[in-house]
Amino acid sequence: MADLQRAVDELAARLERPLLLEDRHQRVVAYSEQNGAMDDVRRDSILRRHTVPEVRRWLRAAGITEATGPLRTPGAPQLGLLPRVCVPVRHADGLLGFLWFIDAEPPMPEPAVAEAARAVPGLALALFHESLASGLASQRELEAVTGLLLGERDAARQLIEAGAFPQAQPVTVQVARPRTAEPDDALRLALEQGLLALRRRLSGHHPLHLMRYDHAVLLTAGPPVPADELHAAMPVPVVVGVGRPRAELALAAESYREARHAAEVTARVPGLGRTAEWARLGVYRMLTQLPDQELHPGLEGLLADAQYLPLLETLETYLDLAGSAVATSKALRLHRTSLYYRLQRVEELARTDLKDGGERLALHLSLKLARLSGRYLPREPPGPS
Repeated sequence: MADLQRAVDELAARLERPLLLEDRHQRVVAYSEQNGAMDDVRRDSILRRHTVPEVRRWLRAAGITEATGPLRTPGAPQLGLLPRVCVPVRHADGLLGFLWFIDAEPPMPEPAVAEAARAVPGLALALFHESLASGLASQRELEAVTGLLLGERDAARQLIEAGAFPQAQPVTVQVARPRTAEPDDALRLALEQGLLALRRRLSGHHPLHLMRYDHAVLLTAGPPVPADELHAAMPVPVVVGVGRPRAELALAAESYREARHAAEVTARVPGLGRTAEWARLGVYRMLTQLPDQELHPGLEGLLADAQYLPLLETLETYLDLAGSAVATSKALRLHRTSLYYRLQRVEELARTDLKDGGERLALHLSLKLARLSGRYLPREPPGPS
């Protein structure tokens, strides 16, 4: 509720105009300080926390429930109602509520109406959270799951005592990250609605969820949810990371840490597919803990120049295949003479010796680190790690 009130106050301050926010049943959820025109309906709505039936009928007859954008509604002196601007708060096809401004003394300018409309995605997310307010399924669950993923053991006790998770069951955490680079409020709302729909179908797994800035978190009792089912529930393309199961809910933070790293690796290494289990990440498990600046010095020049990309791809495939010239030639469909020429050029440009096991290891790890950091973007899918 605090986030919702803060959003309402900030918008009212930007527009220099009082506003009132209702849910879809026209119950008052939040309102700003009153510093302009006031009518009986606004006063009574704030005092009663809802709009009276005859006013609801009048406003709905004006088309507020069907509107997909800002709408000016007429006044009704017999009801004590001044003209208003109504901005429906929607997400996808769902109506979540209404944002109201009194449209008098003076009327609301069009640029201000447009700015109010731009604020709808953020208000929709906050209003959606508020609409979940039913026992533990709202703020208390949010706080408890947040604490749980931070490693607070008392949070596990709270969830178990509230009946939200069984005491004697292991827990698995999965993380879904949108493929888009910069998530916004509308995208986060869409992901959360997808998680809630999935939770209803997975009630036997005692699911819990949390939305973070750039990823969604799903906790379930027992093994992870099948990846295809999780992808199908998401309204936008995502990559999914899966942590290893832990013996008890209090250890969920460990599984979360793994799932988040696995999702990050999957997002940066497309060849791994849409889903990655931490236990199957191979060398990438270790590399997520290393700074990407620590690369083999001889690779820096090759990474900085696009003309050397074929040499890097050849080197990585050769190292992935344990230095087998036969297997590398076959994998790249490259004549053996051309392969040896490319490897010789790598040795010259990188000032290295591929017969030296330590050099091969340093080069191999450096290529994987460069993948994770985005400095190396091969055209071919990665070979086995």
